[in-house]
Parts: sequence; C-alpha cells; structure tokens
Amino acid sequence: MPRYKATIAYDGTDFYGWQVQPNKRTVQAEMELVVNKMAKNPAEHIRVQGSGRTDARVHAKGQVAHFDLPFDIPADAVRKGLSTMLPYDIGIKKVEKVSDDFHAQFNAHDKTYFYRFSTTEYIDPFKRNYTGHWHRRLNPELMQQAIGDYVGEHDWLSFVASGFQQKTTVRTVYSAKMWVKPEIEEIWFEFSGNGFLYNQIRIMVGVLLEIGNGIRPVDDIQRLFEVKDRQQAQFTAPAQGLYLMDVKY
Repeated sequence: MPRYKATIAYDGTDFYGWQVQPNKRTVQAEMELVVNKMAKNPAEHIRVQGSGRTDARVHAKGQVAHFDLPFDIPADAVRKGLSTMLPYDIGIKKVEKVSDDFHAQFNAHDKTYFYRFSTTEYIDPFKRNYTGHWHRRLNPELMQQAIGDYVGEHDWLSFVASGFQQKTTVRTVYSAKMWVKPEIEEIWFEFSGNGFLYNQIRIMVGVLLEIGNGIRPVDDIQRLFEVKDRQQAQFTAPAQGLYLMDVKY
C-alpha cells in the first residue's frame, strides 16, 4: 500500500482539535472520512496519523499527516481529490508519496509554532478567532529580556497542563522570538523545538505576558524550571492565537 504525506492548513475555530473524539468535530475525523471515501471505504478503516495534536480552536498552517491507500494514485491527484471533498476550513497544501517507514509523528524532529496576541483595549470582533487578547498594560522590553531563557534543553514540568501522557517532560527549544507590531496592535511570538508538551506554548506565552505586566520578575522563567510545579504557572494563553506553522523531518 503506497504511503502519502500531506501538508495541511486549517482554521481551528470550529474544531475540537486534531484528534478524533466521540461526537465532536475534529480535523483528523474529517480527514479520515474523506481518505476512506477516496479508498472506496475499505473493510479496514484507514487511519490518518498527524505529526501531533492541536487543541480546540488552535490553527495550523503546516500540520503534517500520513496515510496509506489500497491503490496507487498520483500524489497531485490525491491532493486535488482531498481538496474537492474536504470542508472549506481544511486546506491541503501539498501531498507527496513517501517510503513505507515514514511516520508523521515519530520522524518529526523540529516543530515551529506562532502565537498572535492582540493588545487592543477591546476584543476586536474581526480578530477574536485568530488572536489571543490581553487588556492589561505590558512592558515589551521585559518580555524581550526574558524570552531567551526558554532556549535550550529543560524540564518543562512547570509548563505542562494536567493530563499530559508523555513519559518525560524534558524538551529542547531551539529558538524563541518575539516581535512588537504597533501598527496592528499585536505582539507576535515564535517558538521552534524538538517537541512541545500539552499546552506548553500557551503557558510559555502566559508567563511572558505576566512578566510584561510586572506580575513576575524578569528572571522568573529560570525559577520555574527549577521548582517543577505547574501550580506556579497557571495562566494559559487563549487557544485561538496559536498556529502550528511547520514540521521538519
């Protein structure tokens, strides 16, 4: 059975995340419905394996998934077929044939996430599904000073939501960047690493916002690594500002 790798974009607003859940609309469920339809609904259900989960209302511009089909179809024909049958809030950017041992999750070695935060005093109705919102005054210079502390290999136990299932909370962040965009009243963040835990990015952004607001000292990230206590970093930035941008193999 030939294996296909798909690069996927989706608007997470109306989804309960990537992973299949009973009686809930998810990206994986929509993908599997269409892939199985293309395969003439075989007796054995075809699974679509993503590079990782995204939560409810989180978006993606570069999610990657793989699946096998029972017959050989040109990759671009698969892309066109998926694009025709999928709902408009899912887009197939690219489909490639890959080797049988390619795995969208286990072969990934670098993921990049982007976070948009609106700093307007009101919640902009035209941004509400695509940015987080923070109505308090911020000092971006303090946040710029602090964000570099995320880079490197750390135990992220203070930055993971309850319910995580991974065996270890040690991860490496390769880069952590921030831009202030006064012309559109937004702050942007970008994080790349070898993998991220459940809600890790949103908690990282939340800590930076609290540093910018003066709730935390500028060097508090290092203390959070040491204490390994999720209760000391409880603020989780809103899901709708988060985007999975890229997965490298």
